[in-house]
Amino acid sequence: MADSSLLSVILFLPLVGAVTALALRQNAHTCRVVSLVFALADLGMVVSLFFLDLKGNAAGGWILAEDRSWIGSIGVRYSLALDGISLLLISLTALLGVLSILVSWKQVEEKVGLFHFFILSMQTGIIGVFLATDLFLFYLFWELQVIPMFFIIGIWGHSGRVFATVKFVMFSIAGSLLMLVALIALVMLHGAQTGNYTFSLAELAGLPLSGTVETLLFSAFLLAFAIKIPLFPVHTWLPDAHTEAPTAGSVILAGLLLKTGAYAVLRFAFPLFPRAAAASVPVLIVLGLTGVFYASWIALAQRDMKRLVAYSSIAHMGLVVLGLAIWNAMTVSGAVLQMINHGITTSALFIMVGMLDERTHTRELARMGGIWRRMPVFSALFLLFAMSTVGLPGLNNFVGEILILVGVFKTVPAAGVVGFFGIVFTLVYVLRLVQETLYGEPRSEFEYWDITGREAAVLAPLVLAVLVIGFYPGPVLDLLQGPVHSVLDGPAKMAAAGLPGGW
Repeated sequence: MADSSLLSVILFLPLVGAVTALALRQNAHTCRVVSLVFALADLGMVVSLFFLDLKGNAAGGWILAEDRSWIGSIGVRYSLALDGISLLLISLTALLGVLSILVSWKQVEEKVGLFHFFILSMQTGIIGVFLATDLFLFYLFWELQVIPMFFIIGIWGHSGRVFATVKFVMFSIAGSLLMLVALIALVMLHGAQTGNYTFSLAELAGLPLSGTVETLLFSAFLLAFAIKIPLFPVHTWLPDAHTEAPTAGSVILAGLLLKTGAYAVLRFAFPLFPRAAAASVPVLIVLGLTGVFYASWIALAQRDMKRLVAYSSIAHMGLVVLGLAIWNAMTVSGAVLQMINHGITTSALFIMVGMLDERTHTRELARMGGIWRRMPVFSALFLLFAMSTVGLPGLNNFVGEILILVGVFKTVPAAGVVGFFGIVFTLVYVLRLVQETLYGEPRSEFEYWDITGREAAVLAPLVLAVLVIGFYPGPVLDLLQGPVHSVLDGPAKMAAAGLPGGW
């Protein structure tokens, strides 16, 4: 492990770009170009991390770390760290940051500088969540990522944006405030027991707590993370937010913001409160599977393409929760990989729905049909991402789903069987989406044109990711192996509850 300021550069470069775009807001084209340059530079720096020495990661350690005193009087440190899990997630963040700017190139025509300020500043917030190992710093970035999305939906959203924005913020604040109270209580308890007041994840994870206290603190953390995932039944903010958000907002919501919730469960909630987490396994299994079936059932009734894809996000994240709950190497690796896969394929579908909306000014399935005849390249790519979403072998989602299902079946066979049928259920609404959009007779006369060069540049890296991970997932899984075992092995007491899986 090396102590490097490179993590800080990657973290704050988008924020510098955000401020620069805001300063140049009088010229919309310049704002777009400058924002894209900063986003591409950040992506390039993230890619360079793959060429570092990864031996420490393979052994379950950090690839890079940065630790400095920040607010010493209350034990707060500026502490960042990178392993294989966070490397994959910040890579996804940097990539989708670039694509969000490109998809908005013609869609966003008002307050362009302010829009790019929020897009890039939210990128800093999300990367911070994936890198922070000090809980105060983590909470700061956790809240930072909410503020830009509030404005992105509220200013550039569609007709129902006010309701969707308020609902999103109310859910987020409710969970975050409870987590803040629990975080302060945890730090105070650690200080009372040891005389050392600290926000360090490594130190707080070993704190002995009574059963009742641990359960209460864990519940507060889990609620905040479950809202962001979103886990049934605290998911209801997501369909409205997706429906009203501009395309870039939906890409960041589905591809990144939801992942911060699942990542926080893996990195913070379970290691900090292992016994309470172990006791919650049956509940998480039930809620995860319920989310898969419930969201799939509701998706079948949707007539808005964007809302249908939004419910598919809830279903897929329910499967991720199932993998985390079982807590063994196979299911956790599958869950992390599925977080990446979902970010790729669902973002692609939202982007392509946005492209259709640009052409037809509608997202209603009743007005689609026969698109393959008019837009063959677009249709072929839409079909590719749809088949990836349902887990077609040879495409990326299949790898994550099979790891989760096999791992679950080996540990809790009944849950594995139910999870399998849940995935089959997702096939129904995705095939309906494909059939009503691409095939049949054209139902309306719109001015269609196939994908442009800019749109091809947006979709190309997503197509590549779908195919590479689908056909050759080995390097990605190798990158996850060490960190996953490190998280699983954590404090010795994490295996003491005698419940299913690694618990």
